[in-house]
Amino acid sequence: MPKGICRLSVVAMRANPKSDSELVSELLFGEHYSVLEVKKDMVHIQLHFDNSVGWISKNQHTPISEEYFDQVNLSDYKVCIDLSGTIYFQKKHVHILFGSVLPISTNELFKLEEQVAFNGESKSLAQKREFEFLKEVMKKYLNAPFLSGGKTPFGVDSGGFIQQVFKVCGYKLPRTAEEQMKSGQEVSNLDEMVPGDLVFSGTKGASGYIFLGGDEYAGVYGGEVKKISSTEVGEKELSARRILLKKLVPEQA
Repeated sequence: MPKGICRLSVVAMRANPKSDSELVSELLFGEHYSVLEVKKDMVHIQLHFDNSVGWISKNQHTPISEEYFDQVNLSDYKVCIDLSGTIYFQKKHVHILFGSVLPISTNELFKLEEQVAFNGESKSLAQKREFEFLKEVMKKYLNAPFLSGGKTPFGVDSGGFIQQVFKVCGYKLPRTAEEQMKSGQEVSNLDEMVPGDLVFSGTKGASGYIFLGGDEYAGVYGGEVKKISSTEVGEKELSARRILLKKLVPEQA
């Protein structure tokens, strides 16, 4: 199965092989994928990180070898934690966004194909961080506009917001809120939630929020990412999941 990697700041993943089709997700710089099908000027891909599928423009597809694809999987890459930055790669400067995967590794087996320069802030993609770090990461998305299928601080949906915040903190979550409702550990009693837990309202077309402690939550609400109260989250069909490692969970708030 052919492989590819994103070498642009952000690439639209669409529902159908048409350039004006519905946006289902986005590729960020450094994210790699498998090619499922090629149809004229569109490529059907499956993102390795979360198995999400969509169509991208053929001229935005960068093919890579199976060997390089496997190398990416084995390498302890860095993830960009600046809102935006610039990376010098393959003899050109590319603007990248928060959550982009950098071809910089601490793995001695990593074969660096070309000179790379990045002066912004980054962390190990695999390193799992605690709630206080997650809370700072979440702030990068505050006031980001709602965009169905989006996952950047410049346009994001409910599932994209949660997935990207936890991705930067070292946790792998599915792409949509409906899938995220099955992740981690169930919190059966909502009174036992701790900061960092996820709260979902509804089932089909669920909205997800990050519990910040007290009566404060963060998520997409009213057209943007904002902090809200339990009143705005609502009381119908609520469920909660715990994603953070037990040793990194703060005391009950």
